[in-house]
Amino acid sequence: MTAIKLSPRLAAVKDLVNDQARVADIGSDHAYLAAALLLEKKSAFALVGEVAQGPLENAIHTVATYGLSDRVTCRLADGLAAIEPDDQIETVVIAGMGGLLIEKILTAGQNKGPFNQLILQPNTDQAAVRLWLSQNGYRIDQEKIVQEGHHRYEIIVAVPGQQELTRAEWTFGPKLLQAKDPVFLAKWEQERNRAAEVLSRLESAQQKGSEKYVNLQEKLNFINQEVFDGQSK
Repeated sequence: MTAIKLSPRLAAVKDLVNDQARVADIGSDHAYLAAALLLEKKSAFALVGEVAQGPLENAIHTVATYGLSDRVTCRLADGLAAIEPDDQIETVVIAGMGGLLIEKILTAGQNKGPFNQLILQPNTDQAAVRLWLSQNGYRIDQEKIVQEGHHRYEIIVAVPGQQELTRAEWTFGPKLLQAKDPVFLAKWEQERNRAAEVLSRLESAQQKGSEKYVNLQEKLNFINQEVFDGQSK
């Protein structure tokens, strides 16, 4: 059977899964991650949770195609409601959704945890996810940022524990801010360019004293200070 070629984003998620963990992938994108984990013998059991019938059928088809129906369970349910006690899930993956939706899923499913490992890949509102983790008994153990085409994806790995985050840490990511790798710096270079462009337009429109201008200038200063060590453009 041909191996599954995952996108750079999902390949990075796969590599972060604890070896031999029993995994639940919530919102699975055709169950590709679950199938890859089983085929590569990185995991012995995976649960795929889908909230709609169409995606569930896609997942079932992938699992059957690769002969994994005895080791991958596909279940129709909303969020972490897909997880049952007998599944003995250790690692939960929630990837490819907005951060506010991930936060909502985690909040609604708090009675299911805590889990040994959460691997979260929010497409937006990453700060909200980090704050939720720090306020609900998890600490950030690892972070990665991955370039895929024109997009940059942040992946947050959390484990049970206590952690207080500074504003800079929950905004930029404690591990990402520490490492400051080229993809991370490229993301925030783009963000500060956007902010500077809008500020310039506001100045041209004589709106330098507006609330929007003041807030955006503060954001730009914050990025320059925390990410670029105080160096402005």
